[in-house]
Amino acid sequence: MWPFIFRRLLQGIPIILGVTLVTFLLFNVFGGDPVLALLPKGATEAEIAALRHQFGLDKPLHLQYVDYLKQIATLDFGNSYKTNQPVGTMLSDGAGPSLSLTLPALVATTALSVCVGMIASLYRGRHVDRGIMALAVMGMSISFLVYIVVGQYLLAYRLPIFHIHGYQPSWSERWQYLTLPIIVIVVVGLGYDSRFYRSVFAEEISRDHVTTAYAKGASSFRVMSRHVLKNALIPIITRVMISVPFLVTGSLLLESFFGIPGLGSTLLEAISTADFPVIKAYTVMISVLFVLSTILNDVLYAVVDPRVRLQ
Repeated sequence: MWPFIFRRLLQGIPIILGVTLVTFLLFNVFGGDPVLALLPKGATEAEIAALRHQFGLDKPLHLQYVDYLKQIATLDFGNSYKTNQPVGTMLSDGAGPSLSLTLPALVATTALSVCVGMIASLYRGRHVDRGIMALAVMGMSISFLVYIVVGQYLLAYRLPIFHIHGYQPSWSERWQYLTLPIIVIVVVGLGYDSRFYRSVFAEEISRDHVTTAYAKGASSFRVMSRHVLKNALIPIITRVMISVPFLVTGSLLLESFFGIPGLGSTLLEAISTADFPVIKAYTVMISVLFVLSTILNDVLYAVVDPRVRLQ
């Protein structure tokens, strides 16, 4: 297993370098001049040139890219153009709120979706299955923004159960602000995931060994838990691993609407102010997380299914 992981890590290096190159070209060649976004409109040429020199933007592009690679190698992305804070500090400070939001949402969405998918597949073709799938399609058809606005209006304004906006770093107090956005994420993802898991479980139920288990008198609970769910772990793992990078990166829309100081709101602010150091560091982090999640995905395949061999 370890040689396989090492090879996959080596294979991930060109992917990360390709992402960094595309990101660098997009923002440095086509993204405009961040100095003009930071200085007031009446800034003189001397002020513009001084700030460009301070940020190293007066160097040739290839030297700027070399500096970018050095930052990646040393994990030191310098300071933010906007706040002058270390980029690493900004990202580490935002990771906590983002994980507090996305991790419970992922666990709850996956658990509920698996249960709903199993129930729908168990009664496939009947009224229960059709009703669940109809509700799932209806839920998928409603915009994410509608859930946010309706949730804030009904559950935080009309019925002041939750807070509309804000965040508290205290571990005990943060949930007063995070519960409502977590509910929104779960409601939005429930329709998509339920349909996916229903298809996976319906395929497993139709297999011969499941029919044999029923013929031997096994209960539906035993069949679903020991035969169907166990053999459906690979697509479940794949679905969860796809979401892992977004656990850290947060949700742009939710964090912005609910005032959560996570990585999503940090990126949104960086894009609006052309804060290139933050954007470049964020992009590198996402690419690394995707590479690591795909490796972990393959390793978990071999753990849950002895037939899978890592080569």
